[in-house]
Amino acid sequence: MQKVMLVGAIGAGKTSLIHTLQKDVRSAEKTQSIQFSDGAIDTPGEYAQIPRFYSALMTTAMQASVVVVVQDATNLKVTLPPGFAGMFSRPVIGVVTKVDAPGIDRDKAKSRLMEIGVKEPIFFVSSRTGEGIEELIAHFGEGRCNS
Repeated sequence: MQKVMLVGAIGAGKTSLIHTLQKDVRSAEKTQSIQFSDGAIDTPGEYAQIPRFYSALMTTAMQASVVVVVQDATNLKVTLPPGFAGMFSRPVIGVVTKVDAPGIDRDKAKSRLMEIGVKEPIFFVSSRTGEGIEELIAHFGEGRCNS
């Protein structure tokens, strides 16, 4: 099974997504530092938004099988630079979170991921309703994001 590292802006839903994938019912709290849990690596949003932390992301990604760049469907402002996904030496996939929110623009969210260098596949998920979670789990293989 794959070990996944989630990267994205502050509040994108990275921790909530990990909890959903691991069938953990705890409420998500602000991630203060890189967290390793049950085959997943959770990163603080600041690490993706502040360039001086990029080296920590690149180093940590070496411990992952795949990097998941998370885009919040409710916040489409540009938060990551063009080509951001290219700094990782691991496969990179995209996940658009919070797709259950009213008035979201899936195409614009996908476009934000593609602007930073994420290629297909891009998954659309909701940690609250479970939409798209099974497809993402199937992509990772064997039902959970464990190592």
